[in-house]
Order: sequence, then structure tokens, then C-alpha cells
Amino acid sequence: MALLGSNITSEVGLRLLLCPLGSNIVIRTACCSIGIALPVYSTFKAIERKDQHEQQRMLLYWAVYGSFSIVEVFSDKLISWCPLYYHLKFAFLVWLQLPSADGAKQLYMNHLRPFFVRHQARIDQIMGFAYGELVKLISSHQAEIQFVKNMLVKIMGSADQFLRAAVKPDQPRQHSAIEGPTRTSPDTDSDHDG
Repeated sequence: MALLGSNITSEVGLRLLLCPLGSNIVIRTACCSIGIALPVYSTFKAIERKDQHEQQRMLLYWAVYGSFSIVEVFSDKLISWCPLYYHLKFAFLVWLQLPSADGAKQLYMNHLRPFFVRHQARIDQIMGFAYGELVKLISSHQAEIQFVKNMLVKIMGSADQFLRAAVKPDQPRQHSAIEGPTRTSPDTDSDHDG
């Protein structure tokens, strides 16, 4: 019976993933999982194991994935109408990562590397200019950046206090300025006298 249940679950999951007219949420989640979550963990493992071959493989993947993401951002309006786009993207992301296909290395060696080698001087010039402008922008808006930083610290502190209170519900709550003190028993109230 357990075997039958697992087959039904697998079939339903596969149908949701492959159904071209179904919800794009499932296939988009699968793309995010296979394109980002799995490689992040694989990169972590390669770094922790100090596996040079795996680190290089993941570095090539991230170079190709980043380039693909840039192209995707600029062509989003053009490709968003394609009903099978996310299915093709999913297959592409799997192909990039499969060790037997070595898709990321193929794309890097055949397309990205020649492009960057050919245009390296111009790209370095553009990146240097962009970096300089970014430094100017940040230095001219230090007051605003500090304000945002302070606000984020306050928000994070409040969120931390809220989460700590949620984890320890058995401790008495502190008074809030809006709520006022909490009552422990109704007979201590002076409104009922008389």
C-alpha cells in the first residue's frame, strides 16, 4: 500500500511539473530550486571539502548562470509569452549542472570565455567607470545610508524581541504603551466599588 501511495505522489508531482498549461508557480519554484538552491549548497560543500575540481565546476556554473540571468532580465518581456519557457529553462538548468553533460563548462569555453577575452579591455574600462560612479554616489549620500542603516537595525532589534517573546510564551509580557498594564484579577478595579 505504501508503494502505491508513493507512486501516486510521484505521478501527481511529475504532472504538476510537466503540465504546460498548469500553474507556473510549481515550475518556477522548481527552476529556483534547481538553479539557485541546489548550486548554493553544492558550492558550500565544494568549499568546505576543499575540492578544487568541484569548486571550478561550480564557479563555471555561476558564471554561466549569472550571464543567463542578465540575458533573461533584458529579454523578459519577449520570452514571457512563451507558455513552455519555464519548462525549457528547467531543462537548461539541469543540463548546466549534469556532470555527464558538463553544460556550464561547454557554454563557458565556447561562448563566454571567447567573448570576455575579446572584450576584456572595454569591459574593464566600463567596470572601472561604474565602480568610480558608485563610490561617488555612496559618498554623496552617507547621511541617507546611515539613516536607512539605523532604521534597519531598529527593525531587526524589534523583530528579534518579537521572536524571542514568541519563543518564550510562559514569561510575563511587558507593558506596551498602547495596551497599558495587563490586569491580573477583576476585583482590584475601583470601578466596581460602591
